[in-house]
Formats: sequence, C-alpha cells, structure tokens
Amino acid sequence: MSQSSRHFSMIRDLRLADLFTLANGFCGVAAIFAAMQFLAVDAPRLLVLAGCLVAVAFVCDVVDGKVARWRHSASAMGRELDSLADVISFGVAPAAIAFAAGLNRPLDQAILIFFALCGLSRLARFNVTADAIAARTGKVEYFEGTPIPTSVVPLGLTLAAFLNGDLYPVAPFGVQFHLPVVLFFASGSLMVSKTLRIPKL
Repeated sequence: MSQSSRHFSMIRDLRLADLFTLANGFCGVAAIFAAMQFLAVDAPRLLVLAGCLVAVAFVCDVVDGKVARWRHSASAMGRELDSLADVISFGVAPAAIAFAAGLNRPLDQAILIFFALCGLSRLARFNVTADAIAARTGKVEYFEGTPIPTSVVPLGLTLAAFLNGDLYPVAPFGVQFHLPVVLFFASGSLMVSKTLRIPKL
C-alpha cells in the first residue's frame, strides 16, 4: 500500500466522535497560541479568548463521548485520540494560560509543570486500567482520580483573578508564588489520587 493510500485509509477510519475529539485538540492548540500572542502584545482579550477556547474544548470532549455511545462506535484509537487531545486542552493549555496570566514565579512554574504531568499520568493510567475495570462490569463505571477536564475550574478562577487585577502574590518564608497556583496543585493531586473514585456518567 502506498503512503498516500495509508493516509486516506486513516482518514476513512475516523468516526464522527473522532471529529469532535480533533476539534477538542484544535481548541487546545489554538488556546496555547492565544496565550503566546497575549505575551507578545499584552491584550487581555487574547487571554480571555484562550480561556474560552478551553471551554469549547470541554464541550467537544463531552459531545465526543455522547456521540460515541449514541453510535456505538467507541474504539481503541478513539480512546487514545481522546487522551492525547485532553493532554493538550486540559493539561498543557491551562498551564500555559496560567503562566501567561502571571503565575510565572519559579514555584508557580514548578507547580504548573507538576499539574500538567499529573494530567498526563492520570490519562496514561486510565488507558491501561480501563479494560480491567470494564471487564468486571462490562463498562467503565468510575474514574480513579478526578478527570482531567476538571482543570477548567482552577483555570477559570485564575482568569477571574487576572481580570480582577489581583493574582494574590504571597511570600511565606521568603518563597514567592501566587495563591491561584495552589488550585492547580490541588487539581493535579486529585487527578492522580488512587483512593478517589468518581462515578462515570
């Protein structure tokens, strides 16, 4: 089979739900670009746009799951595609937007990196354990740890603080950071928790 034939074959293999997943990933990359452009021109509307794109990615993520169940078209490729899109839209993009908003002290950066890596680890763990969980009941009934799209919560609160003009800088014991970054630390920690089980709707 030629290279071009393989490419067309891959496109034909995409299902309707996968198109929403790709839209999710598109919004995540576009959000990162908007955050980068904000740093270049200092136009707050660009950071608001970045946050809105993550919100649209969240909607696409919800819709792709509903479409897959409606059409009974869930697949291993779709699951991997969904995880990769989620890493971009709900892991890397929120960290990049928060950094652009001003959470850029060394400790801020370390926690944002921790948050993104927790999201990556959480998705990898789900992919390797989902089949084992489903084998007991026929479907995945719960998440171990909070799903990565819940990162819209710390992101939204950070953007609200940014628009309010106060990111609450603090320096306990001489270590400088901004209080909203604590939300990202909590979000990352909850994502990788093995004791927290969230029912899958």
